[in-house]
Amino acid sequence: MTVTKSSPPAGISARGRRKAFVGATSGHLIEWYDYGIYGFLAVYMGQAFFSSASPTVALISSFATFALSFFVRPLGGLVFGPLGDRIGRQRTMALVMFLMAGSTFTIGLLPTYETVGFLAPALLIFARCVQGLSAGGEIGTVTTFIAEYAGPKRRGFSTSLLMMTAVLGLMVGSIVANGMTAVFGTEFMQEWGWRIPFLIAGPLGLIAAYIRSKLEDSPEFKALAHSGHTEKQPLKALMSWKRSLLLVAGCITLLASLFYMVLTYVSTYLTTILGFDNTTRFWFVMIAAGTAAVLMPLGGMFTDRFGRKNFLIATSIMAIVSFAWFFFSAPGATPAEFFWPLMACAASLGLYASTPYAVMSDLFPTNVRASGISLAYNIPIAVFGGSAPLIASALISGTGNISSPAWFFITTAVISLIAVCIISPRDYQRVEEANLELKQKIADSQDTPADAQSAFAATEQKQPVVRQRIG
Repeated sequence: MTVTKSSPPAGISARGRRKAFVGATSGHLIEWYDYGIYGFLAVYMGQAFFSSASPTVALISSFATFALSFFVRPLGGLVFGPLGDRIGRQRTMALVMFLMAGSTFTIGLLPTYETVGFLAPALLIFARCVQGLSAGGEIGTVTTFIAEYAGPKRRGFSTSLLMMTAVLGLMVGSIVANGMTAVFGTEFMQEWGWRIPFLIAGPLGLIAAYIRSKLEDSPEFKALAHSGHTEKQPLKALMSWKRSLLLVAGCITLLASLFYMVLTYVSTYLTTILGFDNTTRFWFVMIAAGTAAVLMPLGGMFTDRFGRKNFLIATSIMAIVSFAWFFFSAPGATPAEFFWPLMACAASLGLYASTPYAVMSDLFPTNVRASGISLAYNIPIAVFGGSAPLIASALISGTGNISSPAWFFITTAVISLIAVCIISPRDYQRVEEANLELKQKIADSQDTPADAQSAFAATEQKQPVVRQRIG
């Protein structure tokens, strides 16, 4: 496939765009390391913070805490998404990075249940909730920032890099957690070694926050800010975009379940349910994550050229088949037999996940884009993503059937398939019309610098081409 290179939008140098991408994506990688490390250490966290004679109950309690942080993510989106539309994407990104690093570092310092009793899980839950607030604010602002720097013609590829760095962040977390377990042993990790991966987050987060603080905001937001046309009440204005909110939430449902199944839950499923050894689990998860990461930018480039809708339909169907193959082949499967169903799920993740961020960006106008993405993304992530390990564990515990989680994951794929099929060219036309109205307001303003006006115009004027490709 030949990909035609596009120049940066007017008013943006190639160097400036590269700096913005590196600054945003490197911070995103660290953010996901911070947030995901808990999932890889769930077994140790359950025993350290929850009192139970049953390891299974302790593990479910640990996953419940994991899920709880996801349920506060919509609140983080409600706070930081509108903030990104009011004060800027760049400043909000730096703020949420500080919050994530601080709360992750704090988890590494918490006393255990053996030391302070019920105060231990209470403190852990509080720290995870702060992580959830930060994660809820991250995705809307950083996706908006990257999408606006890229322009519509490169949104598929550029936003797929965010998904890729999220996976890489989780891979780093997996390498740290599993590498330490392999070197020092489970006894060391259970005693206090589980703290080290959390403590690493402190200096990493400070570096990422500093990098983000030095970035320039997106040209579209700067144009709105200079002309005085930033949205004063983004959530109120967002109520005019209810259909876009529902469509985006539907598209994200499969992404949520597939992402956390392949990159978090599988690690526990392979050892706790199937009895695979830690070495097999580690390499299976790393190969799956690497496969997904490699496919993401390839899928993004493909959809920039050939369109997003049919691609999402095909990959949704692929995910349904992969879920069924994975869970229904699990009983009695050897590691060699189970490798390929896992790779099918990983390939489904890599291909499907390459596209929804671009779709989100295209379904909201500039003045409410961060708010819209933050709200529409975080609700399905909370319901179908963070809760996926908990629901899967509860289904197996309740039914005694290790294949039972298949129906939950297949349902999420069907929901997204329906949402993608409903998206129409008219949805993109509404966004185009809203952005043209903003463009006119900016042009009429005497206070807006010419380069800011040209940047906004260049990044949004080609929406009809994108609409034809996607719709």
